Amino acid sequence: MSYAVRDQVIRDLAPVGAPDIAGLIAVAMHDGRVARWMQPDATARHRGSYDYFAIFVEHALRFGDVYTTAEGDTGRLTGAALWLPTTTAVPAPLDYDRRLKEVAGDAYDRACLLDAALDAEHPAGGHHYLAYLAVRPDRQGRGLGSTLLRRHHRRLDAAGLPAYLEANDPRNRDLYLRHGYQVRSVIDLPDGPPLWCMWRPPMD
Repeated sequence: MSYAVRDQVIRDLAPVGAPDIAGLIAVAMHDGRVARWMQPDATARHRGSYDYFAIFVEHALRFGDVYTTAEGDTGRLTGAALWLPTTTAVPAPLDYDRRLKEVAGDAYDRACLLDAALDAEHPAGGHHYLAYLAVRPDRQGRGLGSTLLRRHHRRLDAAGLPAYLEANDPRNRDLYLRHGYQVRSVIDLPDGPPLWCMWRPPMD
């Protein structure tokens, strides 16, 4: 099913494959604050970011909910949201440690540190986890992130389920605050940027 959004189309199940979604997320996030902390070398970061995000895209396509936005006239992918439920048992990404070592290279230790910090703050109990929300850089600031959030929030609210995420910069944090999230804790990465752990209760 598709829904027209301005000149975009939002789809419940991505009609594009994992490579397209991973490519979009890599373009949107490979120069972000956390990415730069994890791998300061820009060449290495750009080279490995696609394979890094592909791990999580494949996992979400298997076990979660993936939404994408695309330009209505060309079909070009412009945004993606990856949600994972904790209402049922979800395994770790397939062969995760081996794949992470391969793609992270000399950033492996920091990638593990990031994972451990996220796991330590992740709340227990049934909720849906927004693993990634990404919008192509040349389409940011046009409401696509909000559109993707609202689509899944409607489902969560109807089911009476909360949502959880980590915001990786103040602009994203403020976006989530506008959508009903509250900051529940802050992760301070060693010599790195803060991550805001945020919780959204179901709304009427």
